[in-house]
Formats: sequence, structure tokens, C-alpha cells
Amino acid sequence: MASSHTWNFFRAGGFDQVQLDTGADLLALKELDQKLWVALSCPTRGIEFDTRTLDLIDSDADGQVRANEVLAAIAWAGGLLKNADLLVKGADSLALADIDDRSEEGKQVLASARHILKSLGRDDAASISLADMADIEKFVAGLEFNGDGVICAEQIADAGLRATIADIAKCLGSVADLGGGEGVNQDIVTRFFAEATAYADWYAKGEGDAAIQLLGEKTQAAADAFHAIKDKADDYFTRCQLAAYDARAAVPLSRSVEDYQQLAAQNLSAQNQEVGNFPLATIEADKPLPLVSGINPAWQGKVEALREQVVAPLLGNKRSLSAPEWADLCARFAAFEAWQANKPANNVEQLGIARLREIVGSGHKAAIDDLVAQDKAVEAKVKAIRLVEKLLRYNRDLFSLVNNFVSFHNFYTGKDKAIFQVGTLYLDGRSCDLCIKVEDVAKHAVFAGMSGICLAYCDCVRNGGAEKMSIAAAFTAGDSDFLLVGRNGIFYDRKGRDWNASIVRIIDHPISIRQAFWSPYKKLSKMISEQLQKLAASKASSVDDKLLKAVVDGSKPVIEAPAAPPKPPFDVGKFAGIFAAIGLAIGAIGGILASLISGLLGLKFWQIPLAVIGLMLLISGPAMLMAWFKLKKRNLGPILDASGWAINARVRINIPFGTSLTGLADLPEGAQRSLVDPFAEKQVVWPYYLAIATGICALIGLWYVGFFGHR
Repeated sequence: MASSHTWNFFRAGGFDQVQLDTGADLLALKELDQKLWVALSCPTRGIEFDTRTLDLIDSDADGQVRANEVLAAIAWAGGLLKNADLLVKGADSLALADIDDRSEEGKQVLASARHILKSLGRDDAASISLADMADIEKFVAGLEFNGDGVICAEQIADAGLRATIADIAKCLGSVADLGGGEGVNQDIVTRFFAEATAYADWYAKGEGDAAIQLLGEKTQAAADAFHAIKDKADDYFTRCQLAAYDARAAVPLSRSVEDYQQLAAQNLSAQNQEVGNFPLATIEADKPLPLVSGINPAWQGKVEALREQVVAPLLGNKRSLSAPEWADLCARFAAFEAWQANKPANNVEQLGIARLREIVGSGHKAAIDDLVAQDKAVEAKVKAIRLVEKLLRYNRDLFSLVNNFVSFHNFYTGKDKAIFQVGTLYLDGRSCDLCIKVEDVAKHAVFAGMSGICLAYCDCVRNGGAEKMSIAAAFTAGDSDFLLVGRNGIFYDRKGRDWNASIVRIIDHPISIRQAFWSPYKKLSKMISEQLQKLAASKASSVDDKLLKAVVDGSKPVIEAPAAPPKPPFDVGKFAGIFAAIGLAIGAIGGILASLISGLLGLKFWQIPLAVIGLMLLISGPAMLMAWFKLKKRNLGPILDASGWAINARVRINIPFGTSLTGLADLPEGAQRSLVDPFAEKQVVWPYYLAIATGICALIGLWYVGFFGHR
């Protein structure tokens, strides 16, 4: 679809980026094809941007700011300003005259701005700033009603109503109030009175039925004593009925001798679980349940409670209970049990029936409902107060966001750091400006390795380890010779705070052409050094072993040595072959050196430097070419994608731009430098003399063989 707006683009990072200069550009951004946006999403945390503003833009509160949310923020702010160019200025204050009050929302925002200024004693102020909104939470909390529909007990003057609200919160919990306290809302109040009413009605039904309240006020305690032993008593009478059915069952149903023998080895008490598993009393045919003696010790107390609270009031002072009498008791409690089964589920019973009846009959529900309604009535007013803050933040931050989102203007122009650049790392004589916050180093490194950028992951700590974070620092100049895990540096965040930084992981990629040029020679030097060290270590170990053997052998007692075996005869052919091989090797090396020297000496004087340069390029050229291709393909996209961004373009970092992101150590302009080093190692001159003598001998040899054409 063709756009009615004329766009300007600038080229950076190897691709075209939209240039946003005016308010009209911002308002028309919805017409720009999102395929031309650099990013389509960014996280609300881990970047250098006001988190409160990002949270306001993040309408679905999922921790990501997406393209459509940015467009919605621009449209909303642009609709409340008379001139959209104000968004480009990025000021943290706004003139009241610039607020467009032609819409209902605009009128509310303007009225709220004036109300805020009036509350601050600035009735005649012509503008409002974010500084005026610094205590917005305190301002809202200071209102009698703040529009959230939450009523706190502390704000109620009437003691009775205050106690009711406290009891409601005690039973059903509370919710946070915008003022910082805890209170109840309409949903909690409605549920409380519904439960309280249902419980009171249920309780009244039980009170009016003599079959349910068979012992009056003592019925509940009696029922508890009855149910505490009901299952065990049913078990006892069933066992006695089985004994009456078959006399042989009496003994095993009372538990065997072996069961008692197992108990005999233990320290027994009435609380022992195994004792409690035995029957209430010994089993006999049709035997009544004893209530005084002959009772299982583990159940003695509960049987006594049954006798005092149930049997005595209902059946008289009895010392035992027959099966028919037990069945009669069960029947008497049937109505109570049915009533209990219909008890409504609730959280209000803890207050007691007397307090619940007091609350239900007090008329407090209507009073609380009225307070909630008054609080909700100012919701629009309080919302408008918050909209003033939102408009001020958008006015200050939106233009900066789109220049780090729709395009990477800040990053490529270098006028200001991009929002994903969290600070600067100083390490190995360099300063790295491209540092990105990382949550999970291992997870981030998996995808970030595709960027082609040399990354050093660092763990950063400050305040003795109280504050911690991880960063990925891009090294884009110099070399990686001394970038090692465990090396320490200092990281300065965007607020200027210093952190102790330690490398924990490195993703190695080419850093510069210079590094690639010297890499073959460094590898050769390293290989020779390692081989020499291995050879020296081997010789030293051999000497140590011989010395140790000599000491051990010298400490042994002198005994007659066995006759030494005869030496083998000298093998002339064997040693002739060895000398021939050595001669061939020396000859080959000498031939190569002679060819190189003869080739160089066969050139004219001015051609020799060119030949040396050509030889070096022949050695270093492939490495430099490969590094050049890789450096041109460095891409910031995978690094940001691994941090939660949705990068929509190949954000290239070419060689010149990459060099600007990492600063190398350099002396200040005009600095005085002394080359005298009192601790410099003394120069050894004999190797130079040896080299000169070797050169003279080589020239004489070449002359002698006729190389210079004298023969």
C-alpha cells in the first residue's frame, strides 16, 4: 500500500534505515511497512531506558514492547497534543496550552493537570513537569478516595464499622490499596455477607429443632465425644457379634498371643500406635462395652469422655454399654449428623454465631457498599491524574525509543549510546562500548556466536557481591592474544557506577586484519616455543632421573658386581647410515636456505624488499583474506535476539564502524615520553656477531662455488 507520507532514509550498517525528524514522521509511522523497521520487539528490562515508561507502553504487561504497542503509544500521545513536534523535542515538561482538550479524555487530562498544580500551591503555573509528578503515589494516597474501590479500616471514623471491616479482612483476606494499605473491595464484602447470612440461617435451623440439639448447649461437645469413638465402638460391637456367631472367633479377634509378644519388647505407653490398633476391650460373645475398667489404655480417655458427656446425660450413670444401647445413641445423633452435613462451606465461622448475627443485623453492609461506590466514583478522576504522568513520559521518551527501535539512529550516528548499550568495559588495555546485559550466559552464547563478533562474557559484581549482573562485551579492535577466562577488568554502567568484572566465557572470532596478519607467525612461534619447552623439560627430567638413580645406587651396599656382558662389535654400516641421514637432512635445509639466499641475491637491490613483502603476504594473505570476509559479515542481530529482542534486519558492523566501538590505549596528544628504561634488559651482542659471521661465510661459499660468476 502506497504511503501518503514522504519518507527519508539513511544508510548505515549495510541497510537503509528510516530517518525520523518530525512529529509528522512519528504520526505517519503506522503507514511505514514494518519490514523496514530494524526491530519489532524489545524487552522492558535489561536495557538503558526508563522502565516506568516501558511498562506504560507494554499494554499487555508481558515484559515485551512490540511494534503495535509503540504505534498505539504514538497515536495516543499525538492525539492529546496540539503539536506532535513536541514529541521530537523530548522535554520533561509540558505547557498546559499544548494539551488538546477537544476530546473528553483531553479535557480530563487538562483538568487533572491543573488540579495537581493547585494541590502543589502553583495555581497560576502555565506548565507541568515530571518533577511535579515525582510524588504522584503520595498524592493519590492522600486522597480520601482514590478510585480503586478498596476500603481500608484505618480510614473509617466509626469504631463499629471499622471493626466490621477488620473482621471481614480477617475471614476472607484483603487486597492492596493504592494508598499503600490493605482493605476490602466489593467482591470480598459481598462474599462475606453471603457466607455470614447462610451460616446464620443454618445455625438457626439447628437451634429450633430439639432432635438436633438433644443436649442443648452441650450438644456440640457431646457430638464431638461421640464421633471421636464411634468407628472404634462399631468395630468392637461387630467383633463381639462375630464371637457370638462363632465362639472360635473370640480369641483371634481379641489379638493373638504373638501380637502381645511383639509388644512386650517395646517401651509401651497409652499413645503407642500399635496399642491403639487393638480392640477397645477383650472380645466375647455379646459382651457390653465396658466404660470404667478393662478398656484399651490408648482409648481410656475418649471412653471416659463418652461416658460423662453422652452416656450419663442420655442413659444415666452406667458402667457399661450394650449393643442395643449403642445403637440407640447412634440413632439419637442421626438428626444432628444430618444437620451438620448440610452446613454451608464458609470462612466466617471463626467469628462465632453471636458476632456474625451482630454484623448481619448492623446495617454495615449498606454503609460499606456506599463507601465503595464513593471510591469508584472518582476512578475516572484518578485515572486522569495518572494519564497526566503517562503523557509527560511519552512526551519525553517516545522519540528516543523509536530512534532505538524503528531505526538504530543512536547506535550508528554515535551521538548517543543505544538503549541496549549498558556501559563500558575496561580490560586488556581497551575500552569496549558495545556491552549488552545478559541474563543467562550459556543460553545467550548459543545464538550470539552466529554474530561473528568476538565476545567476552563477564560476571560483574559490586558492593561486596550484593549486586550482580552479567554482560557480553564486544571486542572489535586489537587482538585476542590475552583475552583469557579469569582475567579481570572494570565495568562502568551508564550511571557511572563501577563494577568488578571477570571474564567467564569467550566466543572467539577475528577482531582485526592486523591480528590475522600476524597470526601465522604467532602460531609458528608458539609451536616452536612449546616444542623447545617440551624438549627442555624432557632433558631436565632425564637428568633428574639419572641423578636420583646415582644417589640410590650409591646408597646400596657394595657387593661383587657381576661380570659385564661383552660390548657388541662396532657396526660400521649402521653408523654410516645414520651419518648419511643426518647429512641428507642438513643438506636439504642448507639447500632451501641457499635457494632463498641465492634467489634474493639474484635480485636487484630495490627488488629485495618487494620480494620479502611478497613472501610475507604469501604466508599471511590467506588468513587476512578469511578475516576480511568474516569482519565484513559481523552482525549485531544475533546478540540482541539472544537478549530478547526481535531484530528485523541484518545489523552489520563493518571494519571502520567496529573499530570505533573499541578504544585502544593511546598516549594523550602532546604528552612527553621518555624512552629511558632503568629496568630494561641488557642487550646481548654476540648473536649479532654470529649472524654477521654466518653471512660472510655464506657469501664466501657462494663466491667459491662460482655463484658470482668469477669462474
